Parts: sequence; structure tokens; C-alpha cells
Amino acid sequence: MGMDIWVITFLSVTHALRAEKILKDKKISVTLIPIPRELSGPCEGLAAQLQEEEIDQAVVFLEANGIEMVSRGVKVNG
Repeated sequence: MGMDIWVITFLSVTHALRAEKILKDKKISVTLIPIPRELSGPCEGLAAQLQEEEIDQAVVFLEANGIEMVSRGVKVNG
């Protein structure tokens, strides 16, 4: 079993790509990954993987920049 990871998911790949740029500009460590299976259902797309302690700050920055999120700081098994 892998370690837990924390993700934010988005309505579209475009929002995920914009989120990555915004977060990197704010010096938040982020990696775009495929949406984990337990969250994706029939949808496919990208999720932002972050450190647990940076989730709240990341959500604030993304909301302020009009990024639409579906899941905000969900823990999944990596």
C-alpha cells in the first residue's frame, strides 16, 4: 500500500493547468497527476497533488483566481 496523497480536482484540464501555474507562482509545491481512480468515476482529467499543510492556502489562492474546483483537499491512497 502506498502513502496517502492529497489532491484538488477541477472541472476541466484547463483549470488544472491554470491552477498549476498559479500555485507555482505562489511557491506552493504542486504536481499534476491523473485523477485517482477512487475520485474519477466515469470522468478523466488532472488533479493537483499537494502537501497536506498547503491545501488550505492553495484553495484560497485558486478561489481568488477564479479556478473552479470539484474536490478541495481530498486524501487518497497513493
